[in-house]
Amino acid sequence: MGLRRKKVNWILDLDVRGFFDNVSHEWLEKFVEHRIADRRILRLIQKWLKAGVSEEGEWKETKMGTPQGAVVSPLLANIYLHYVFDLWVNQWRRKWAQGDMIVVRYADDAVLGFEHRKDADAFLEQLRERMRKFGLELHPEITRLIEFGRFAASDRERRGEGHPATFDFLGFTHSCAKSRNGGFQVLRQTMRKRLRNKLQAVKAELRERLHHSVPEVGRWLNAVVRGHYAYYAVPNNQAATQAFRNQVLCLWHRALQRRSQKSVTTWRRTYLLAKRWLPSTRVHHPWPEQRLCVNT
Repeated sequence: MGLRRKKVNWILDLDVRGFFDNVSHEWLEKFVEHRIADRRILRLIQKWLKAGVSEEGEWKETKMGTPQGAVVSPLLANIYLHYVFDLWVNQWRRKWAQGDMIVVRYADDAVLGFEHRKDADAFLEQLRERMRKFGLELHPEITRLIEFGRFAASDRERRGEGHPATFDFLGFTHSCAKSRNGGFQVLRQTMRKRLRNKLQAVKAELRERLHHSVPEVGRWLNAVVRGHYAYYAVPNNQAATQAFRNQVLCLWHRALQRRSQKSVTTWRRTYLLAKRWLPSTRVHHPWPEQRLCVNT
């Protein structure tokens, strides 16, 4: 028997301001000690936290936060937020929520769905107090409550308001949309900023590989496009994934033209190379209801 779908009418998009810079060492050490009994591991983590930073040749002690770029930082961040956020949210949901409530968190970025506006307002107020207790603060501009869901568009239209706002999470822009049969669905599309940044990275790498052989560059671009599809090729995002492939093709064409002043690379040749090396656009992931059965 399948799980009942949660009713979501409000989305709370959370962002912790400067999370990795404001993690309390004292609280983090307590949380880690609760999970790890080996004192040697605890001492190593303490040394890592107090390793400090080097700025313009001068070493400075770090009394807060986790090491920037360190592989252990995401692990320590999840331990910290497990006690500060996850356990508390689960308790709050069981004790105070009057309607349905769902929670999705990735590191310091989290999205929550509420059935009732009063639950969302009460939760946000109490969460701010909870964060302050552990030296954290919700970003006042990025953190926001938006009307979202099956009835958001019709309710806002009846009140004379605009289309429901969108929110970004895990590289996708989520918006309210309708399926072909007129039903409600959440539209997930690649964030424009992510798409732009990735194309800029591809352009810079093509400059570095300007004089590499065509098959070598083709194999590399094949891996880049396949990797992009593996994450972003979700239902209803074909236009964005096709746009990524087209832009990669244009960048490769320009790079081929710059290989030599005498070389004239026609679009016909570029299209043949793309047919050989760049995979075609297709949906790689099933619909969420076909793939996931999440008990929140």
